[in-house]
Amino acid sequence: MPRALAPEPAADGWASTLLALMMFLAPGLGFPGEEMLQDTLKSIIVSFFTLVAAGLFLLAQKDRTAPLRWHAVLWLPLLLCAYALGSMAWSHAYLAGVEAVRWFVFAVIAWLGLNTLNRDRLAVLATCIHAGALAAAMWAAVQFWTGSSLFPQGANPASTFVNRNFFAEFVVCTLPFSALLLARARSSGSIVLMAALIGFIVTTILMTGTRAALMALWLQVLVVLPLLAWRCRAQLAWPQWPRSWRLLAPLVLLGTVLALGFIPSHNQKILAEGHGTNALERGFQRTQSIGPKDYSLGVRMLMWQATGDMIRARPLSGVGAGAWENDVPLYQAEGSQLETDYYVHNEFLQLVAEYGLAGWAFLLLLFAYLLQAAWRSWRPDSDEAAADQPWRGVLLCSLLALFLVSNIGFPWRMATTGALFALCLGGLAASDARLGFTSRWLAAPLRWSPAVSRGALAATAACLVLAGYITQRAAAAEHKLVMAVRLALAVTASGNPDDPRMRATRDEALQLVREGIALNPHYRKITPMVGDEVARWGDWENATWIWDSVLGSRPHIVAIIGNAARGYSSMGRQDEALALLERARRIQPNAPTVRSLEVILLARTGQEAKALEAAKAAMAANIVDYDLANSLFVLAWRAKDYSTARQALARRVAGWPASSAEALVQLGRMTAEEYNDQARGIAYYRRGLAAASPAERPALLQLVPAEVRPQVLAQPQTSANSR
Repeated sequence: MPRALAPEPAADGWASTLLALMMFLAPGLGFPGEEMLQDTLKSIIVSFFTLVAAGLFLLAQKDRTAPLRWHAVLWLPLLLCAYALGSMAWSHAYLAGVEAVRWFVFAVIAWLGLNTLNRDRLAVLATCIHAGALAAAMWAAVQFWTGSSLFPQGANPASTFVNRNFFAEFVVCTLPFSALLLARARSSGSIVLMAALIGFIVTTILMTGTRAALMALWLQVLVVLPLLAWRCRAQLAWPQWPRSWRLLAPLVLLGTVLALGFIPSHNQKILAEGHGTNALERGFQRTQSIGPKDYSLGVRMLMWQATGDMIRARPLSGVGAGAWENDVPLYQAEGSQLETDYYVHNEFLQLVAEYGLAGWAFLLLLFAYLLQAAWRSWRPDSDEAAADQPWRGVLLCSLLALFLVSNIGFPWRMATTGALFALCLGGLAASDARLGFTSRWLAAPLRWSPAVSRGALAATAACLVLAGYITQRAAAAEHKLVMAVRLALAVTASGNPDDPRMRATRDEALQLVREGIALNPHYRKITPMVGDEVARWGDWENATWIWDSVLGSRPHIVAIIGNAARGYSSMGRQDEALALLERARRIQPNAPTVRSLEVILLARTGQEAKALEAAKAAMAANIVDYDLANSLFVLAWRAKDYSTARQALARRVAGWPASSAEALVQLGRMTAEEYNDQARGIAYYRRGLAAASPAERPALLQLVPAEVRPQVLAQPQTSANSR
């Protein structure tokens, strides 16, 4: 039965152009300093470009009386946005508010795509997506080959992203757009150029060694993209190429990968990982390492198991939007600690755990829609549907890659990849409207009038003002906290935090952290780092209130509860320390942090015999962190249990080799005491001082008894035989 085609998008006021430009700038730009995280910048770009695009689009519709477009798929992000707003009342309000904003921006991008993306505009969008991926790939290649980077980040090579996984997961989702541009090319020069650029982008994915992205890469290159090229051949230019051109394209692409893939890396961080010295070696080694014995997969399995327990405990309501990171300590396996993780590394599990029934509805309805869209795309029933087939195939292929990497990552949370997700849904919805797939479950008219335009424009203006306010506070908080960390690290690195010359730097660091916390008391990624450094100075009062500020937002983090308890204990406030110990026990009674805290507090409250027994029991159960191993050594030494003390010292050195120089000096003191003979310790003292770094040596020298210090520092006499 023929269907009446929905009208093409009206004049969009440059909205589609801004969305396309956003997809070039967001991946291509990074912040060249530590004062702002990379995804903060990308979130700013996506949010402001989206809102400005919405304003321009609405301005162009100010006199419109004809309907605009709506699509049932837009109810899905709006459902999550509504749930997030509601969960602010009973879950973590700040985290839920962040989620509500994220899904609102997602819905606006998808709605703009629905109302603006015709086939010509899709071509512009594809070009900008490809250009953005290319720009990001260039930064990654420079970092891989030279070791230099303009943008501070974690795991290399991360391009303009904070982590190489985020870069690889975004770029692998852009490959379908690049492939379509190649298949549409009509001159030998453009074919060679596009094939070479795609080869370059593929090489940078190999450089990262990100397993999820590599799996998505091989699936696309070996299966999905060739299948799409064959299925859509009637709508593409490549079947009309001369035979020489059809041979040229794959040869150039493969040749580029081989030529660039053998160039060795000069990035010492990458080489130290031992996963290969060039892109090809790294890519294939990392692909072969995928398996159940992989360490990082094992850590993810722990997170997935904890999330499964969370889902079983709250199957209907969920724990609240964004609240996984807040609640996961309550559900993690006995004795494990996942508190440094903010996401599950599985978008589907996290959605269900946080959103409950709303999350299930989102996933089931989204997958049902995409399966239906894939079926309709595979079997077009009109010339218009056939013309849309390549575009629908590319959008679906990009979403397939996204969902694949979403199983062991969290790309929806990244601003650039999340925007690509929304645009793919918007592009599919626009195609549905164009092809007349109209019903209450698909495309439908959206009643419109000048009054609605004015109201929507006013709301958009208010959102822009709010976005500006939030951005200013977020940027200021991040800047102050990062500067506080840098100054605190500088004080610690000086080796003498109590030096009067360090007083101004210490005061500035503490003032900055106060101001940063006042602007955003929920920033747990950076704030605890300041507290840790302040504690190293011995300033327990300031360290403890910093940790307390984090616990005010994330009350279940056992490691920070333990830090705060140690702080109160060091200040002589044992009742408060013991209360925190009980709080930590209720969450994770067998976590290493909790067991070591118990030992420390027993010792500090005069119960050394109980502390020693508790430490021995924890060591026997292999529940050990540095503090527990060190406490057991000290307690056993004081009790003259020298055998246990030696075992504890060996365990400490095995787990934390950086303490080996101090351990040798301590072993010398204990040996001298055990045999009541200082001469027995001299050899250990010399070995410890020889192993110490220049920064460690002065402090370790003070541990050597004064009466034997001259002998330790004196050069040992060489024997006649050695002469």
